[in-house]
Amino acid sequence: MPVLVLTRHGQSQWNLENRFTGWWDSDLTAKGEDEARKGGELLAAAGIAPAFAFTSLQTRAIRTLWIGLHAMGRAWIPVEKHWRLNERHYGALTGLDKAETAARHGADQVHIWRRSYDIPPPAMAPDSPFALSNDPRYDGIKVPDAESLKLTLERVLPFWDRTIRPVLEHGTDTIISAHGNSLRALVKHLFKVADDEITGLEIPTGNPLLIEMNAELDPVSARYLDESRAQSLPKIP
Repeated sequence: MPVLVLTRHGQSQWNLENRFTGWWDSDLTAKGEDEARKGGELLAAAGIAPAFAFTSLQTRAIRTLWIGLHAMGRAWIPVEKHWRLNERHYGALTGLDKAETAARHGADQVHIWRRSYDIPPPAMAPDSPFALSNDPRYDGIKVPDAESLKLTLERVLPFWDRTIRPVLEHGTDTIISAHGNSLRALVKHLFKVADDEITGLEIPTGNPLLIEMNAELDPVSARYLDESRAQSLPKIP
C-alpha cells in the first residue's frame, strides 16, 4: 500500500509580503527554510522513506523538497520537475499586495478571484514585468495569462495520470513538493471534493500531508504531521 506525501513549499518572500505570487519565482524566507527542514524531520520521525519525488519548476518548491529530503537523509532519491505542478497563475494580480487589491477592487471581488473554482483573475498583459514567456525553463510551453482552480486542475491531472500515478501503482512511496493550488487540485481529485467545497480547503506551508492509499490509489487515511499547524481535511470518500 503506497504512501503519498503532499508538501506545500515553505513560506516564500512574497507570502511574507502578502503578495499574489502565482508563477513568479519568489524564493523561501528563513522561516520557509525552517518549515521545510522540520517537515523532513517529521517524515523521518514517522518512518516515512519516499523513494521518488516530484516538484514544480519553481524555486520555492524545489528548495523545500531538497531541504526536506536532506533532513531525511534521502537527498539522493530520483526527482522529476514539471511545470504542470506549478502554482496557479494569478494573471494581472501577480505582484500585487492582497490587502491593497481588496481595498481597490472590494473584498468580495478579490474573494471571487482568489477562491471561486472556475472564475480566473484578470489576464496578465504580455508586457507585464512579471511575464515569463522568455524564461528559459518554459521554452516550448504556452505560459498561461491567468488560471482558475479549475484550469489548474485541468493541467495538473494529465501529469498525475501519466507520470505520478504509475510510480504509485508500483507501490513506491512518493513525495510531491508543490504549491497551495496545485496541491489543492490534487486533493480535490483524490478525495472527490465538490467544486463548491474545495475552495475552502487550506493547505499550510511546510507541513507534510501523509496520505495512505489502497491498491486502487484511493486514500484510506490522511493526516498532517505537524498537528499544531494542521488544517481540516476532506472526508475519505
